[in-house]
Amino acid sequence: MNFYETVVNVLQQDKRFFTENGEMLRNAIYEAAMQMDSMLIKLLYSNDETRNRFFTDIDGIAVFDKVGFGWVINNREFLPDSYTRFKNKIGLVNDKGDYIATSNDVELVFPYKDCVLEGGQTKEEQKRSEIFYNETLAPDEVDRLLYPKVFTNAVKYTADGKESVTSFNNDNLIIKGNNLLGLHAINTIYNGRIKCVFIDPPYYFITNKPSDTFSYNSNFKLSSWLVFMKNRLEITYKLLADDGILYMAISDEGAHYLKVMTDNIFSMDNFIADITWESRKSISSDGLLSENNNHILVYAKNKNKIDKNSFRLALDIESFIHDDNDGMGKYRLEPFDAPGIRKNLSYEIENPNTGERYIPPKGRCWRTEEATYKKLLEENRIKFGVKGTAKPQYKSYYSEVQSAGKGKASSTIWHNVQQSIIWQEIDTNTNATKDQVELFGESVFTNPKPEDLIMRSIELATNENDIVLDFFMGSATTQAVAMKMKRRFIGFEQMDYIHTVSIPRLIKVIQGEQTGISKSVNWQGGGSFVFCELAKLNQNYIDAIETAKTDNELTALYADIMKTGFISYKVNPKDIDTVSEDFKSLSLDDKKRLLMDLLDKNQLYVNYCDIDDEMFNISEEDKAFTKSFYKEI
Repeated sequence: MNFYETVVNVLQQDKRFFTENGEMLRNAIYEAAMQMDSMLIKLLYSNDETRNRFFTDIDGIAVFDKVGFGWVINNREFLPDSYTRFKNKIGLVNDKGDYIATSNDVELVFPYKDCVLEGGQTKEEQKRSEIFYNETLAPDEVDRLLYPKVFTNAVKYTADGKESVTSFNNDNLIIKGNNLLGLHAINTIYNGRIKCVFIDPPYYFITNKPSDTFSYNSNFKLSSWLVFMKNRLEITYKLLADDGILYMAISDEGAHYLKVMTDNIFSMDNFIADITWESRKSISSDGLLSENNNHILVYAKNKNKIDKNSFRLALDIESFIHDDNDGMGKYRLEPFDAPGIRKNLSYEIENPNTGERYIPPKGRCWRTEEATYKKLLEENRIKFGVKGTAKPQYKSYYSEVQSAGKGKASSTIWHNVQQSIIWQEIDTNTNATKDQVELFGESVFTNPKPEDLIMRSIELATNENDIVLDFFMGSATTQAVAMKMKRRFIGFEQMDYIHTVSIPRLIKVIQGEQTGISKSVNWQGGGSFVFCELAKLNQNYIDAIETAKTDNELTALYADIMKTGFISYKVNPKDIDTVSEDFKSLSLDDKKRLLMDLLDKNQLYVNYCDIDDEMFNISEEDKAFTKSFYKEI
């Protein structure tokens, strides 16, 4: 019996360290060692071999070497069936041809790192186990990955139906494919042109939650999630206009990590607010506190470029409830006092109806000098309450405020009930779910964002015809709202439900559906959008690997990849044999990871520079559309 077998036999005496099917929980063992778990230490001390290896006698006292034990547990050579051990056989060498594992000449760099996610976003899929892959490339390995891409299968949707198109004329745009690569592709055309970005990305959760819609969300390691977001936010910054605004919906557990990282990309000076959005009304007793809110982190590309007067919500005429029939129209009463203390704005005001005298409240002053106040009083612009018995108030006419632009600043707390006379408050996820049922006959997403949440965000940041981008498109709520608000939009989605949920929803919007904000904006239908896909290369193999269910399917895929796939230069195909005992010992998921490693990630999609290469078989229609998009025609 070798040492590995001895350690396993010892650890098997503790059921905490193995699954029901006998799989060793290496992380659980390591954590127990780091915490100096007494039961683990007793087990290891009870065996002669493990006692001699992991304990040192000091003056008659046995001292446990937890670091040494942890190193053994995490050593790639320790678990002969591990993916990482087998992976070392097929690559990861330095410039001298030596394996990284045997080299001391190693540098720490910040790599490109991205994730391939098998979607579990729909209700029927949400409970299944998620396949999660990290792909890490050193910076000098990212050579063709972020090049502009070829587009394929372009069609345009209008009120008359859909038609194939071979040209692009700045239409609303929906793209199917990896959003990171897609963002880099459109940057060629849209750099500095996007006025508003609203994203609802995969959330980071510290622990798994049964209620998670996106089952992969909780499988993110924090570092992976942050780099996943970092890559996308860096290109987002480039796409935004100088006066552009970024909104990011996020939960408590990820919000503050995301803010710190985004501060580094956008700068702390461009942080606008952390909006608290009341996402549900009901109280849950599952935790210590009921989580009734989510965050919306708001950044400007350059806060100095934001027009304060335009970053306002539109006024609701219903809040202007008074009319003196003086020809000025409707007005509302606003406080005559203002923040701050200024000597020239601090004086007594006498109520002409009651004789009562007023001074500004503590810490405040009047909004005008005394001479101006007297002129306003003569012009009947000052009222002392509706009944004439209150402190002074200012008459603000709707016609004047409307002509000056938008209205009042938004609060950073967005309630789900109407608590303001100025604007309609925000619906909850529950209301958004009801809209889904009305649109599709069922709830296709759990906890969707309500349309008026997106509406308020877009309203603050944009005007008609501005471009709104959402690269975590999901059910296309952002795009639906943008269309109803007469904004242009761009959306990205990689999952196949884009054909069963996202696009059908936008078709319904074109047809004039009346859910969400439709009634409040008097939406009657119309508009159009173009749909296309990134032309797949190795992404075809990734899709097939993800969906494979058996070892035989993976063996067949391997054979095909060896014939026609673009293989990573780090891998020598001769060094890997799918029928080897080592390969057989791997789990299905680890076999998938291994095949993923064989593929050159710079060749996921066809690059635009290769559009005329005959080996890629790009159709003349796709060539025409792609060249039109990049303004080459």
